Amino acid sequence: MEAARQAGALLRDGRPADLAVAATKTSPIDVVTEMDIAAEKLITGILAERRPEDGLLGEEGADTPGTSGVRWVVDPLDGTVNYLYGLPSWGVSIAAEYGGETVVGVVAAPMRGETYHAVLGGGAWLGTARLACRPAAPLDQALLATGFAYVQTRRAHQAEIAARIIPLVRDIRRGGSAALDLCDVAAGRLDGYYERGLNPWDLAAGDLIAREAGAVTGGRPGERASGELALAATPAVFASLQPLLDESGAWHD
Repeated sequence: MEAARQAGALLRDGRPADLAVAATKTSPIDVVTEMDIAAEKLITGILAERRPEDGLLGEEGADTPGTSGVRWVVDPLDGTVNYLYGLPSWGVSIAAEYGGETVVGVVAAPMRGETYHAVLGGGAWLGTARLACRPAAPLDQALLATGFAYVQTRRAHQAEIAARIIPLVRDIRRGGSAALDLCDVAAGRLDGYYERGLNPWDLAAGDLIAREAGAVTGGRPGERASGELALAATPAVFASLQPLLDESGAWHD
């Protein structure tokens, strides 16, 4: 939580007026800014000082194996394009895995003034308030969120999937931060969220927070959430949405 808050404060207060793209990832519109890099450096420095034997995986290149069995999974700035444009929907996501299972997750959303956290088996929290996902609702009354890739061929197929889903639900939102979408499921602000193409750092903390708030998470039937497909929803919506996404081919390009 300390690392997430410090990185969030750096990003909020240190954003230069002339912020520019420092690099690109999967395509020319999938960007990294100098602030992504600075935030990851701050977080990894704190973790290395406090937990020198742990492993670490970060979006902007940090990858050390460690010897303790604990691995930290860090997204220093989830929602980079939002941040670049001055939109408020971005956050800092930090999770700890032990034995391949996420045991701690924190997502700080500085522009909301919110920090979400969860410990495996200990519930999900927004500050001191315990989180719970929304009560059961049928799919046609569900508010969903999704996201789209920055690779054009994948994005086109994702748009086709969304076009199939939207007549069957209340509506669909596209917030631009997977971590915050997962936390919004946990907080009862969404009935569900799905996306293809996420990375471990996009998912790790938010997936745990959603599950600890009572949501069901997964990918294709019988599988965990992954880059192939990630889904988090209230139990009733999950039961309807997962087979629909699978049959629609949301798990492939």
